[in-house]
Amino acid sequence: MAKPRKKQPHRTVQISCSKCRAPLYKYRKGGKGALVKCFVERIVENHTTEVGICPGCGQEFARETMIRGAPAYKIVGGKVMVK
Repeated sequence: MAKPRKKQPHRTVQISCSKCRAPLYKYRKGGKGALVKCFVERIVENHTTEVGICPGCGQEFARETMIRGAPAYKIVGGKVMVK
């Protein structure tokens, strides 16, 4: 499969925990669909200390994986909010 485009999207979104509302990432998201995965290279601000664990409440919201040859975080459904 092809790698994701090198040119990053202009739109940034704030990703926060749906349980405690703690900010997790500021992310450059492309497209209109739901947030399913976060490519590491598109994360602008990272507010987490551990990968995939919310710093506020400690729940797991993502898993580390490789998607199309690029490192990414696979988001667990219903665990994050996107604004």
